[in-house]
Amino acid sequence: MGGNGKHRWIFSFYQRSNASSSPKQSKTLPPHEFLCPISGSLMFDPVVIPSGQSFDRISIQVCRDVGFTPTLQDGSTPDFSTIIPNLAIKTTILAWCRDHHAQDPAPPDYSSVEEIVLSKIQEQTSSRLTSGPDIRVSERELLKAVAENPPVLFSHAATEISPSVNSRLLCSTSTSSSSDESVIVTASSPYTPLPLATRPACFSASGSSSSSTEITLSETPNLKSQSSSSLEEQELVLKLKSSDIFEQETGLVLLRKITRTKEEARVSLCSPRLLSALRSLITSRYSVVQTNAIASLVNLSLGESNKVVIVRSGFVPLLIDALKAGSSEAQEHAAGALFSLALEEENKMGIGVLGALQPLLHALRSESERTQHDSALALYHLSLIQSNRVKLVKLGAVLTLLSMVKSGDSASRVLLVLCNLAACPEGKSAMLDANAVAILVGMLRESELVCKATRENCVAALFALSHGSMRFKGLAKEARAVEVLREVEERGSERAKDKAKRILQIMRDRKADEDDEIDWEAALESGGLSRTRYRAGKDDLAANSSDF
Repeated sequence: MGGNGKHRWIFSFYQRSNASSSPKQSKTLPPHEFLCPISGSLMFDPVVIPSGQSFDRISIQVCRDVGFTPTLQDGSTPDFSTIIPNLAIKTTILAWCRDHHAQDPAPPDYSSVEEIVLSKIQEQTSSRLTSGPDIRVSERELLKAVAENPPVLFSHAATEISPSVNSRLLCSTSTSSSSDESVIVTASSPYTPLPLATRPACFSASGSSSSSTEITLSETPNLKSQSSSSLEEQELVLKLKSSDIFEQETGLVLLRKITRTKEEARVSLCSPRLLSALRSLITSRYSVVQTNAIASLVNLSLGESNKVVIVRSGFVPLLIDALKAGSSEAQEHAAGALFSLALEEENKMGIGVLGALQPLLHALRSESERTQHDSALALYHLSLIQSNRVKLVKLGAVLTLLSMVKSGDSASRVLLVLCNLAACPEGKSAMLDANAVAILVGMLRESELVCKATRENCVAALFALSHGSMRFKGLAKEARAVEVLREVEERGSERAKDKAKRILQIMRDRKADEDDEIDWEAALESGGLSRTRYRAGKDDLAANSSDF
């Protein structure tokens, strides 16, 4: 909606800029996420709202002044009550402009933005008058998306309602299996590992909070007999919005049961009305209600097309609050929901900006194994992007994570996050300063006491640290890493062998480079260089090496 205006702006902007710019100026269109959804222009002062979406500050100011809430292209309506400066995307926009020889975004003119907003008001008004009363535009888009992209079939069950011995055994097996936590380094990204686990641990967890209110579909013949998802949704919304707490519990347990195994129900029930009702229950002071509400959200988040919708509906701040102060079971589901939502690439920056990183770090030390598991994997997926890596380094995550590795607390999962941090300059420097090489080598030296996944992830972290760092070889030499890596190369798993072999090759190549350097002492003795010049050159080399 309003898309034509945006495309016209992009065309006219580049038409004007290309006409007056040098021939070297890039004609590449900016990425969609750099454009303000309202004005359609490159954001000059980007801010983020609770749903994780970014807008230009002037656009929000104009909308507030005229009392207008726009309907975006995905059918959502943004909440402008709270805005936070999005410095990460602002820096990224400026970097993109430099790399593509484009002009930095100029401060928008208030009157120009006001004209755009007024035109959008007219467009939305006319659209409401001409659209049919039986189906909304957002529903049309949703139905079209479902038709084009059928839901993914999951081989596992989502959060269950009643206790089950088999499900508990399955969960304990899946969370301890090395295959879930081992790392694979792809050819396109040789430093970043990828865990095989892609589902929250609470998916197969039993919920004690719901045992007292468990119901079955046979007890609700009205819902069972209705084939229309809209009637099913309406019945659930009525229960969720009821002032009676028991009705709320009944509706939530039923929602969990429907979305536990029915993939199509996850998409059809993830509507603005139901999400609005669910959002209010996540903040309930009744622990049973809050826990079941978050568990229902976990089930809905299994739908790939639902992940972005849920984040843009403002659930992330509520999940953060539950992770901080909710009951133990509510924290398990909140960590699982954040993990599930973080799997979507488009959500990663928004979740980080909204402040989820610090609570997830704290949750790594939770008494619940499931909370630890899902918090670690949520941090892993969030740290796949540079902006969140830098935030984690500034939060002091390196020292926290390394201390957990030394103590053996969730070491294999924590190492996944450290591998991502080691792939960026800030994280690599912080890890080298924190004696990470000696800690990781020490873990490998005690190979009999650690599991296969931990050994593989230790080698992967060392492999990430070895690239582009002049300091690594010296620290590895002090830690006597060569003998340990040679042992891994001989006796380790195939993944560990490959990484160990490549690390040793890097260290040998650097040794050869050092052997080929000029013999400065011989040059001095021959009179080729003065002592002053030698000292200056040596100081320069030391200064340059410290930069690494």
